[in-house]
Amino acid sequence: MSRPIKRLSAVKVRQEKAQGYYADGGGLYLQVSKTGTKSWIFRYSRSGVLTTNGKRKHTDIGLGSYLSVSLEAAREKADGIRRAIANGEDPLAMRQSERAKIASKMTFTDCAAAYIEAHKHGWKNDKHVGQWTNTLTTYANPFIGKKDISLVDTHDVMRVLEPIWTTKNETASRVRGRLEKVLAWATTRGLRSGENPARWKGHLDTLLAKPSAVQKEEHHAALPYSEIGGFMESLRAMDGVASRALEFGILNASRTSEIIGAQWTEIDLDAKLWTIPAERMKMKKEHRVPLSKRAVTILKEMELARHGNFVFPGMRDGSGLSNMSLLAVLKRMGRADLTVHGFRSTFRDWAAECTNFPRELAEKALAHAVRSEVEAAYQRGDLLTKRGRMMDAWATYCSRKREAGTIAPLQRQA
Repeated sequence: MSRPIKRLSAVKVRQEKAQGYYADGGGLYLQVSKTGTKSWIFRYSRSGVLTTNGKRKHTDIGLGSYLSVSLEAAREKADGIRRAIANGEDPLAMRQSERAKIASKMTFTDCAAAYIEAHKHGWKNDKHVGQWTNTLTTYANPFIGKKDISLVDTHDVMRVLEPIWTTKNETASRVRGRLEKVLAWATTRGLRSGENPARWKGHLDTLLAKPSAVQKEEHHAALPYSEIGGFMESLRAMDGVASRALEFGILNASRTSEIIGAQWTEIDLDAKLWTIPAERMKMKKEHRVPLSKRAVTILKEMELARHGNFVFPGMRDGSGLSNMSLLAVLKRMGRADLTVHGFRSTFRDWAAECTNFPRELAEKALAHAVRSEVEAAYQRGDLLTKRGRMMDAWATYCSRKREAGTIAPLQRQA
C-alpha cells in the first residue's frame, strides 16, 4: 500500500516550531531547525546504493526556504523530482550538472567584478574598490581571469602567488585574501563546490613560507627627535598654508587626512580643543586633541585669512589641501627623505625616551587602539587633561633647536 501524500496543510507548515522533519509524503519533508528556521527537502534512495551497514542510502536535496517556497511550490518541485527518478535519472547529478553549466558562464573576472559590486557600499574607503580591482587585474587575471570559476584550483592559485610571494609579500598576502573571498562568494552562489583553494590555514601554509619569514618590515621615514627643533625652526620660517598645516600636524602628532580635512566646526579656540569626528578617524572613533599654545597661535593666524570651513584651505573655493601638499613642503625644504606620517614616530620616540609620561598617553595622542581588552575596559576616558600637559611639553621641545650631541633633558609629568 503506497503512503499517502499531501499530509501537511498550509496552517501546519506555518505554525510548526518544534525541531524535526515533517513528512508531506512521497519524499517531501518540511525541515525545522533548532533555531526555528524552516526549509523544504526531498529525500530519496537509489536502488543498489547502500550504507556501510547494508541499508539503503538516502540522499537529500534542498528545495528552498519556507519563506521563499510555498507548500504548493514545494510539491511541484517534488513532483518533478519523482518524474526524473521514474525515468531512471539521478536528481542530484542533474542539479550538479545544471550548476556546472551556470558556472561555466562565469569566469573569475566576472565573479571578482560581482563581488566588488556587492561589497563596495560596505567598505569604509572608496579607494578599496580601486585597490581590489587593480590588484586582481594585475596579478590574478593574467593567470585565471578567463577561467571558469568552478575550475579554479590550488595549482591556479599558486601560479598567481608564487611569482610575488617572496618579492612582494605584503601585496601577495592581500591578493591571496582577495582570491579567497571571491572564491567563497562563488561557492555561496552555487557556482563552484569543494574546499576553497586560496585558504591559508591547513592548505597554502603547507606550500608557501610564512609571511613573517619573507616580509620586510617597512617604516615611514622619520626624523630623529633630537633634530626636531632645528627642523621646526626652518618650517616656521616658511610661508604658506601648507607649511602651517604641516607644523600644526607635527605639533598634534596627526595623520595627513586629519590635518587637511580639519574643519572650523571641529575647533574650540576658547577650550583649546580640536574634536575630530569619528567618520574622519582611522579607528572610526571620535578623537579629542588638546591644543598647545603654538597650535592655537597657528589657528588664530589661519582664522584671520579664513574663507570656507576648511582650517587649511586649498586653491579652489570650498576645498582643503591635497594629499601631496604637505609632502611638497618637505620637498621644498630639501627633506624629501621624510614622510608626514613619520613625524608621528618622532613624537612617539620622544615620549618614550625623553619623558616620564606613561605609554598610554602617547598611544591616546596617536589615536591608537588600546591593545589589551582589560586595559580598554578600565580606561574608557581619553585622558585629555594629562595629554594636554604632554602636548605642551612636546611643543616646547619642538621650539628649541639643539646642536648635534646635545643631551635632551628628561621631561617630567606635572
